[in-house]
Amino acid sequence: MAIKRCQWAEGMFDEYVKYHDEEWGVPVYDDQVHFEFLILESAQAGLSWSTVLKKREGYRKAFANFDVNKVSEYDESHIEELTKDLGIIRNRQKIAAAVNNANRFLEVQKEFGSFSNYIWGFVNNKTIDHECKSSKSVPATSPESDLLAKDLKKRGFKFLGSTTIYAHMQATGLINDHTVECFRHKQV
Repeated sequence: MAIKRCQWAEGMFDEYVKYHDEEWGVPVYDDQVHFEFLILESAQAGLSWSTVLKKREGYRKAFANFDVNKVSEYDESHIEELTKDLGIIRNRQKIAAAVNNANRFLEVQKEFGSFSNYIWGFVNNKTIDHECKSSKSVPATSPESDLLAKDLKKRGFKFLGSTTIYAHMQATGLINDHTVECFRHKQV
């Protein structure tokens, strides 16, 4: 009997299916993983997730294995160098936003003890399960992503609107949008 997955993962390339099966929707409490997904999700703006996923290793190299302290120290010359890196999406604004967001991320860590403490507070420290019947019923935003995106913007984060933040919340398990027939729904 075939495994039933969320429709968006059916028939995709192996790395994409593996991402769905092993990562997407698993609750994340590790700040480095949150930082990684913030970089990747903001890079995705206007593009497909498959494009970003194919460049994940390039991002890992370009952004010091997603070490927020190292990325926060990137200067203009480093940003300029990254605009020539074929391993990532070479959008200068997105690269500069990643560096800016690293500095804002550190500020949040200082204020809340960890970024994880901060972000999980927006869902009362409990995964929201929308119990979606189909991929068509999965929303693009939520009241929680609206509030979080607004707060991040107030704190100076860039390229992280409500839709991008909603995707981050899905990816890091703050929201479980695996469809109810998907084998991962109950697991996460």
